Amino acid sequence: MRSTANRKMRLQRSNDLLAVQKMEFLVAAGALLWVTVILVPWRPWSTRERLETGNVPDDETDLSDVTVLIPARNEGPVIERTLIALRCQGRGLRVMLVDDQSSDATATLARLAWPTGLTIIQGQILPSGWTGKLWALEQGWSAIDSNFVLLLDADIELEPGTVVALKRKLIAEELALVSVMAELRMDSLWEKMLVPAFVYFFKLLYPFAVGNNPQSGLGVAAGGCILVRSSSLEMIGAFHSLRNAIIDDCRLADRIKKSGGRTWIGLSHSVRSHRAYVRLASFWGMVERTAFTQLRYSIWLLLATTFLMVLGFWLPWAGIFSRRMAVRFIALSGVCAMTLPYVPTLRYYRRSILWAPLLPVISTLYLLMTWSSALRYWRGKRSEWKGRVYARAP
Repeated sequence: MRSTANRKMRLQRSNDLLAVQKMEFLVAAGALLWVTVILVPWRPWSTRERLETGNVPDDETDLSDVTVLIPARNEGPVIERTLIALRCQGRGLRVMLVDDQSSDATATLARLAWPTGLTIIQGQILPSGWTGKLWALEQGWSAIDSNFVLLLDADIELEPGTVVALKRKLIAEELALVSVMAELRMDSLWEKMLVPAFVYFFKLLYPFAVGNNPQSGLGVAAGGCILVRSSSLEMIGAFHSLRNAIIDDCRLADRIKKSGGRTWIGLSHSVRSHRAYVRLASFWGMVERTAFTQLRYSIWLLLATTFLMVLGFWLPWAGIFSRRMAVRFIALSGVCAMTLPYVPTLRYYRRSILWAPLLPVISTLYLLMTWSSALRYWRGKRSEWKGRVYARAP
């Protein structure tokens, strides 16, 4: 009896030791993950890719070869501010707004903000196989005859000189597409917590330096503000070739790169979104709309993402409470390596660096949003926006 009890005790100790060793290995792996993020040559944590306005143009700046194309569905609360900002960009700028069957006063408010020279197209019924934004863009595109098209979301406010800065960069560097990630509103508590991390995680998934490299096959763009050559759009079949895309901005950049064009994406304080996400639910809905699409609707990629986020964000913190000094040191190094890459993004958006230690909590919220996106997809909804539901393919 005593011999059996001893064997069980030794077996239990062996199992406990093995469990501790596994945990220590995972803590080390989590720390190594962040060290790798810091050291990779494309530096996804950096904010070096930027485009600011510089000198403000006067009324004589000629922008007659640029047409701004704005898809708008129930954008009454934001459209006036967007159009008023466009009036300060330069002479000859043409603006075309596609009123995508709005049920509010979007078109009326747009005319008040831009009394003369604004073209408003009444959008037709959404045909099968299209997403709403791309169908609106396609209808506007068919009426455009300028050399350049600025694809602008209805909530995006441009500082004076932004269109000129975009055009100069596109021409000087012989690019087909220039895109700027808008600075989202950061007024409410949830916006302050989640918005910088939104940009940070996007850059980890779609490194700007890799997307800007013409030798890379990765297409990266931010749909809120994209200046593109009309000839490049024609070459890829315009928006018809993207018609069912949910993440249409990156798909557009991908198509243009595959056609031989060069693309560039960066950050800017000169391009700002004034769409409010006051409540967690509103921000949740925005992320949920595309999160599972980014994972290509794959359960395996979702599980891998879940594992990597637990590994990277939580296990280094858990290792700090280990009994072994060496493990605590590795875990603390991992926590530092996790926190430091986030600091440039916080500083760029003028946020306190004290948000950085909250990354595990913030990442958990994003992970839950991603699972929510997956659950919605499995229930038959691929995406939902502005009252439109896009069903998953049968």
